Amino acid sequence: MTSRNASRLAVLPFVLLLADCAVGPDYDRPQPANPPAAQFKETPGWTQASPADAAPKGDWWTDFHDPLLDQLEPTVRVSNQTIQADYQNYRQALALVQEADASLFPTIGATGSVTRSKSGGGGVSTAGSSSTPITEKTVEGTLSWSPDIWGKVRRTIEENEANAQASEATLANATLSTQVTLATTIINLRVTDANIDLLTRTVKEYEENLRVVANAVHAGFNLYPPSNEITAKVQLENAKASLIALGVTRAQYAHAIAVLVGKNPEDLDIPHSEGLPALPNVPVGVPSMLLQRRPDIAAAERTMKAQNAAVGVAIAAYYPDISLSADFGLLALSNASQTIWSLGASGTETILDFGARDAQVAAAKAAYYSAVATYRATVLTAFQSVENDLVGLRILGQQADVLEDAVRDSRRGTEIAHNEYQAGTVDYTTVATAMATQLTDEQNALSVQQTRLIDAATLIGDLGGGWTDAQLHDAQHTDDAP
Repeated sequence: MTSRNASRLAVLPFVLLLADCAVGPDYDRPQPANPPAAQFKETPGWTQASPADAAPKGDWWTDFHDPLLDQLEPTVRVSNQTIQADYQNYRQALALVQEADASLFPTIGATGSVTRSKSGGGGVSTAGSSSTPITEKTVEGTLSWSPDIWGKVRRTIEENEANAQASEATLANATLSTQVTLATTIINLRVTDANIDLLTRTVKEYEENLRVVANAVHAGFNLYPPSNEITAKVQLENAKASLIALGVTRAQYAHAIAVLVGKNPEDLDIPHSEGLPALPNVPVGVPSMLLQRRPDIAAAERTMKAQNAAVGVAIAAYYPDISLSADFGLLALSNASQTIWSLGASGTETILDFGARDAQVAAAKAAYYSAVATYRATVLTAFQSVENDLVGLRILGQQADVLEDAVRDSRRGTEIAHNEYQAGTVDYTTVATAMATQLTDEQNALSVQQTRLIDAATLIGDLGGGWTDAQLHDAQHTDDAP
């Protein structure tokens, strides 16, 4: 057993005797402003989840079946610099808990000295002087303790513990938020690749269309005026310009992905992909699960507890501070020695502060009620976000079905317009309009698919991802981050 632990155990009985004397209110978790409903408004049609096995797990991104997601998501926790900053804040909060905890126990010190001196000189002994050297040795131990009679230290420990758990939940929330951001950025990159493929095919189709129109115009038929060739050429050039512009968009998404995983943009090369991530089937639990699964809600709740404890710290300032001290030592002079000791106690109390302590208590209470309001607002926002995600996925699913039919019909419409144009029954405006409609429908279908994928990733984050508040560590017994 270390000397530090031994000293703690020696005074532990005294600490326990004072355990029920902490002034200030004990913490009782306030309820949300509105009790959670039995189910989400958009729940019908969704798979019901249970906290034990059906809720999204830590590796929730694997349900998108995208190799880039599987490769990069695990690196977010260790490489993202924002998360590293939150991790260091968490470690700092743990250190503050240990510092406050040490204040419950006495401070023990020791000093020692050896002095060798001689008075007189010349080697001649006279009355009142001596040529014999004198050795003086002192050893002294000190003990000082300010017993936590009113619970100020224990409330400070309670406050710092809650702050440490809030920092841990903030770390978890930052990790989850960054993982969701990475997922949505990769989804955007994949959809950009799909748009590049779409426009590449479109450019080839427009080039072939221009060739056919130019041949018809140059053949000299009055049915095919030169304006047809110009129209087809402009349509091709606009498609090429849009294709080139997508290169900028793709590069920006790739750069953002690199930074999210802690790399320089030039150090991460992401090859072009020809496939989109799969749309996962996200299980949805009851609304009350959000109170346990959202790390930002856990952080807000722990902040409430910290502010509640801060009220007790402020109230303790009304009571006197008492300090105990003890000294014991040994003084040795030549062949003689003697012990020295002392015991002492002191107390300090503020008699008149013109309302300073009243103001500190009032400020602490106001900070607590502010934390309560923030907690309740966080809960309401969480419910709103989930409902938005669910309604978006439901309605966009319906839109995707309609757009699938629209894409199929517009492709057929373009084919018919080409045939009619070559037969001389319609002018080229009909063909150009049909081709533009087809491209717009295909781009809209990709856009809806992009939004559905992003809503799915956001929904997983809004449901808490793979996190639960049971993962919060005891700040007194945690030496490192999870």
